[in-house]
Amino acid sequence: MLQTQILPTSLTSLLALLRPCFTGPSFRTFTALVAGMIAQPGRRTITGMLTGAGLAGVWHHSRAYWFFGHARWCVTQVSTALTRLVVSHLLPGDAPVLIAVDDTLFHRSGRKVHATAWHHDGAATGPRRNKVAWGNNWVIAAIVVTLPFHDRPVSLPVAFALWTKGGPTKQVLACRLVSIIAAATNHPDHPDHPDHPDHPDRPRRPVHVVADAWYAGADGAPGATVGANRERGLPTLVSLTSRLRANAKLHAIAVPTPGKGGRPKRIGAVLGTPKQIAATTTAWTTTQVTRYARTTTVHIADLHCLWYGVYRSRTVRVLLVRDPNSTAKAGYDLALITTDLTSTAADLVARYAARWSIEVAIEDAKQTTGIGQARNRTATAVARTVPFGFTAQTLVVCWYTLHGHHPDTVTQRRAQAPWYRSKTQPSYHDMIIKLRRVIITARFRAGKAANPTPHETRAVLLAWAEAAA
Repeated sequence: MLQTQILPTSLTSLLALLRPCFTGPSFRTFTALVAGMIAQPGRRTITGMLTGAGLAGVWHHSRAYWFFGHARWCVTQVSTALTRLVVSHLLPGDAPVLIAVDDTLFHRSGRKVHATAWHHDGAATGPRRNKVAWGNNWVIAAIVVTLPFHDRPVSLPVAFALWTKGGPTKQVLACRLVSIIAAATNHPDHPDHPDHPDHPDRPRRPVHVVADAWYAGADGAPGATVGANRERGLPTLVSLTSRLRANAKLHAIAVPTPGKGGRPKRIGAVLGTPKQIAATTTAWTTTQVTRYARTTTVHIADLHCLWYGVYRSRTVRVLLVRDPNSTAKAGYDLALITTDLTSTAADLVARYAARWSIEVAIEDAKQTTGIGQARNRTATAVARTVPFGFTAQTLVVCWYTLHGHHPDTVTQRRAQAPWYRSKTQPSYHDMIIKLRRVIITARFRAGKAANPTPHETRAVLLAWAEAAA
């Protein structure tokens, strides 16, 4: 790899938007490590980032470790700046902000690593998979966007929280991340905020959250739980749509009796679990739903009710979805609960389907970006390294969307891998390869008045070969 740290202007223009989050020296280290993580085709350890940046032997490796363990910068500030970058560049001016929330486990070894514990590992595969593993568990919030060259939604991770034993629960952490994103989206410094001087008198952006059943009660009433979960709750005007637990006990909303004194009754008859409701309801509506890049016909039962055990007297909506030819024993294929009382049922089903994009983003982070390969032990370094990797991944997608996409990208990929006969859209793997090549090319061309030496030529050819691997 060449040692001259020269980045393409298209990438530095995006990195400059994060400049207020760092001091001068820290920002120089940040840009170098981001470029190194993207350009490094091998292990993305901390020293591997230096190698990818072409700075091995130029900078002492302690500079990179100092950046993660001691430098003055805050993950929350980076999340705020990253949120504004995504919202301002990849979302239309009147589009709502869709936030997908999930948690994932990064395996670690050693008992002196900060915040490690035994966790359920939902990503474990194989016939003898062990669903319990030792490591750090991260709660991640991503903004879901629709890219002009993709027919499926894409999640861009922007906010991150490390779960610690004895600390806030995952539901509380998720609510805090959503609050950070919502505040950054409608900040007075943001053109979409009603108080901004250039705002053309349009309302605040709606914010919607989608999550799996673990977070179904994230916006529940504080009095419906005990312990640390009392701190949960989403900001005002932020809706939550998630999968409903199979054992949830639902109630009808009581109809007030005319002329009866006292406080009106709120809790009505017991409706039962989703399975019991599906067996008794006849209010199925045939609806067309677009999800997972396909438009299908489904039957939906939509009812307003109470989930008193979690939301107390707050009205919620429950959607039961089933395919016309469904043979599910429960009587439905999908049960959703939402605090959004105005959107159509088809929109809510499609919104929840977009949640799967965060699963894809986490898989790309581990398998392609290499997040989790850099190992740290101290509290500050552990709390920064994974968010740094996700920040680099989001920057890759932003760069490719704004500067890097070309139809030839897919054509070239299909020529290199002819077994992808139906490939018509670039994957994240294609995006990071494109940016990796641009970074390598910028280093090779910058300030080279004379012909390159044979050593430099071989280095570039080797880098291109590694980039395509």
